[in-house]
Amino acid sequence: QVQLVESGGGSVQAGGSLTLSCLEFGYTYTSGCMAWFRQAPGKQREKVASIDIGAGSTYYPESVKGRFTISRDKAKNTLYLQMNDLKPEDTATYTCAANAGRKCYYGMDYWGKGTLVTISS
Repeated sequence: QVQLVESGGGSVQAGGSLTLSCLEFGYTYTSGCMAWFRQAPGKQREKVASIDIGAGSTYYPESVKGRFTISRDKAKNTLYLQMNDLKPEDTATYTCAANAGRKCYYGMDYWGKGTLVTISS
């Protein structure tokens, strides 16, 4: 059974940085997609980064491009999201997700419970 457990959320001032971690349990796929999503109160969930774990290719929407970096350390079974130059509009609950060996344009099959990020101005 796959479990994803996020950590690293917290409160920082605008312009600051945070690194989120997602520890993977039981995720043994050598291909597939892993991603970070966020959801702010009253807003729809948004994908902020994804990585094709076979090809290594990444995706970022314009809202975070150049500020967020997704990476994975397979040896540590951990997915990361490095977030720099944080803005108040980045405030949200961040959740990591993965799918069962498919490309990133397919949906996610496994979800963590999320970690809260709060950015103050």
